Amino acid sequence: MELKAIGKRLLSSAEEDLELAKQSKRNKLLNKLTSYQLAYDDQEFILRDELRAVRLMLELTKAELILNEHNIDHTIVIFGSSRTPSPESANALLDKANIALRKSPNNEAVLKKRNHALQQIKHAEYYTQARNLSKLITHKSMLSETPLYIITGGGPGIMEAANLGASDVGGKSIGLNIVLPHEQMPNRYITPELCFQFHYFAIRKMHFLMRARALVVFPGGYGTLDELFDALTLLQTDKIKPLPILMFGKTYWGKIINFEALIAEGMIANSDLELFKFVNTIDEAWAIISQFIEDQIC
Repeated sequence: MELKAIGKRLLSSAEEDLELAKQSKRNKLLNKLTSYQLAYDDQEFILRDELRAVRLMLELTKAELILNEHNIDHTIVIFGSSRTPSPESANALLDKANIALRKSPNNEAVLKKRNHALQQIKHAEYYTQARNLSKLITHKSMLSETPLYIITGGGPGIMEAANLGASDVGGKSIGLNIVLPHEQMPNRYITPELCFQFHYFAIRKMHFLMRARALVVFPGGYGTLDELFDALTLLQTDKIKPLPILMFGKTYWGKIINFEALIAEGMIANSDLELFKFVNTIDEAWAIISQFIEDQIC
C-alpha cells in the first residue's frame, strides 16, 4: 500500500496558535486578563525582572540565527571611537574655526575651538585608515574562498568608516548597535539585514568575538578601552583561542596605556605584551591578518 505524503509538523506552531488565540471569541472576552495571554505574546511578562535569563538567551539567539542564515562564519572586528570625524566633517569644522578666528584673533574661546578643530583633522586620518582597511579586507575576501565580514558597533566615527569601507566595494558588513540613554542611530553603511540592536552589553560583546578572526582597535575612549581589555583578558586567561589583536596608531596607544608600568608593577607579565601588536598602516594590518587566516586554513 502506497503511503501518502504527510506534513513535517504534527503539532501546530506557536505562530499558528497565536493567530487562533487572536481570533477566538473566548479570547476576546478574556483579553483583559494577562493570565490568559499566551506567555510568548505577553510583553509585560517577558519584561519582568525574573525573565532576565530568557531575554539574555533571546538576545544571544536572535543574532546567532540570523548570522547563521547568512552563512557568516568569519569576521574582522573593528573597534574605535564614535567621536572620530570624517575628513569632510573635520575640514568643515576647521574652516568654521578659521573664519571665527579671523574675526576675533585674540578671543581665547575661538583659539580653543581652532585647536580642537586641528586635533579633529589629525583624528580624521584614522577614519580614512579604518575605511581603507575595511575596503581592502572586504575586497580581498570577496576574491577568496574564506569570506571575511567586517563587524562594528554600528555607530558613527570609526564604526561608520569601517562599514563604509565594506560598502565601497559592494561587500556586506555587520553592525551591533546598542540602546543608550542618548540616542545612537546605526550608521547608514551597515548591510540592513545585518544591522542588530542590543540591550545587554555582555551579549553584544560575545557576538563581537564569537566569529572573530582578528580585532583591529583604532584610537578611542572608555568604550574602546572596555572592548580592548575585555578581549585581552580573555586571551590572557585562555578563554578564547589566539587571534591577532592589532592596536592601530602606536603613538596614540603609547600615550594612553603604559604597558611598561604594568610590567614594572608586576601586574602583567612580559609575555602579556605578545597578546597584541601595534600597527600604523593598513598594509601592516592586512599582512598580519592574512597570514593568520592562511595559517588557520593550512
